[in-house]
Amino acid sequence: MWQEVLPNAWESILSRIRSFQYSQKNAVLVPAAALGVGGVVVCWLMSRRKVKRLEVGDGWWGSGERPLREKEDERIRPFKIETSDKEIEDLHRRLDQARYAPPLEGAAFHYGFNSNYLQKVVAYWRNQFDWPKQVEILNKYPHFHTTIEGIDIHFIHVKPPYVPHGRAVQPILMVHGWPGSFYEFYKIIPLLTEPARYGLGDGDVVFEVICPSIPGYGFSEAPHQKGFDTRATARIFHKLMKRLGFKEYYVQGGDWGSGITTNMAQMLPESVKGVHVNLVFITIRGFKKLIQVMLGAYVPWLVGFTREDARRMYPFMQKNVYDILRETGYLHIQATKPDTAGCGLNDSPVGLAAYILEKFSTWTDKSFLHRDDGGLERKYSLDELLTNVMIYWVTSSIASSMRYYKENLSRDPALFDNSRFGVYVPAGIAAFPEEITHVPRCWAKTIFKNIVSYSYLPRGGHFAAFEEPKLLAQDIIHFVRRVEQL
Repeated sequence: MWQEVLPNAWESILSRIRSFQYSQKNAVLVPAAALGVGGVVVCWLMSRRKVKRLEVGDGWWGSGERPLREKEDERIRPFKIETSDKEIEDLHRRLDQARYAPPLEGAAFHYGFNSNYLQKVVAYWRNQFDWPKQVEILNKYPHFHTTIEGIDIHFIHVKPPYVPHGRAVQPILMVHGWPGSFYEFYKIIPLLTEPARYGLGDGDVVFEVICPSIPGYGFSEAPHQKGFDTRATARIFHKLMKRLGFKEYYVQGGDWGSGITTNMAQMLPESVKGVHVNLVFITIRGFKKLIQVMLGAYVPWLVGFTREDARRMYPFMQKNVYDILRETGYLHIQATKPDTAGCGLNDSPVGLAAYILEKFSTWTDKSFLHRDDGGLERKYSLDELLTNVMIYWVTSSIASSMRYYKENLSRDPALFDNSRFGVYVPAGIAAFPEEITHVPRCWAKTIFKNIVSYSYLPRGGHFAAFEEPKLLAQDIIHFVRRVEQL
């Protein structure tokens, strides 16, 4: 009998074991499956979530009210910079009548532009500077005008002379700041349109460069209405690129150009393939940043800083408070009552040169404060510096360029809406050691959510394209190459 009972009992035991194993598997597999499905659903929902972006809106900056039925002239009109004997004679007369305030002994550039050196600059300007020759240099690239939102927008558009078969040309919009101009990019343009010729790769990345003048700067018409800020500029530059036939493009900028191109990425991310900046605007606030600042000098790795970040940021109060206060007196004037100072600068070429060129001294290298000549000719030639000044002088654009600070800073202390709108397109950041302020990668990530390139450059300051064009070009090419490989 036991021969019959034993197999049955054994089968029953095996059946229970199988049932137990199956239930155990279910105990593991069912939750795992649920987690997997749940994860897929969450990812799908996250992908469907609409990224908060800047509103595009619309604007009118022409004189008077916007015409209701008249369609805007969308033609791209060739433009050429010209000068005249009358213009040069007027300049020389004003230079000859200049009055100078003698500097304090040993003041160097600590009190601003040293008037002893200023007299040397003016003597060169009056007797050796050849403005007609510089006009020819300015005209070596194609210039254009087009009307957008009621004002004429000036830009240069440079295409590569040769493109290897099968290689795509990348359009890039490059935006200047204050007190610069489109002329800042003249040395970097050939490095981007012909990189192989200058030893910057084998030509796998080639650019078509568009450099506009911010409205109110240089040969772009100044807005006639109040409220023209970086967001309005970003919208106008998007319209410019669309008018030129581009659906997708890269954008690059420093100073105001950084704010404008950042806004462009926040406004129409589907049009911006990538944004590259050499200055990041960010506010240092919040408990986390306070802890990072307190510990960063001692244990930078613990708070997300690198050793290079610590070297550039500390002593913190000196570099991020005292130095900033010393270098931003102009900002408070221009953000409140720009026209008062603008009237004087617009009437005096010597005053204009002192006001602009002082920035090219200390913003290039803070140590130039201690030099009697401001170190200006260490990085630039007087022809280059005075050409930039002349762009402001002949266009009478200093006052309108200064108003840009009031339009942006009097209403939005957070600067450019960067604190409220992230940048989700690929971003590249070039950190130059002599920039006015250093922003570590971990702080930049609070705005730029997809940083694909962050570089510590070995030298250079605020006017990167003007001062170190090859370093900046290399970094832009490296960034775009990485984006194209994504």
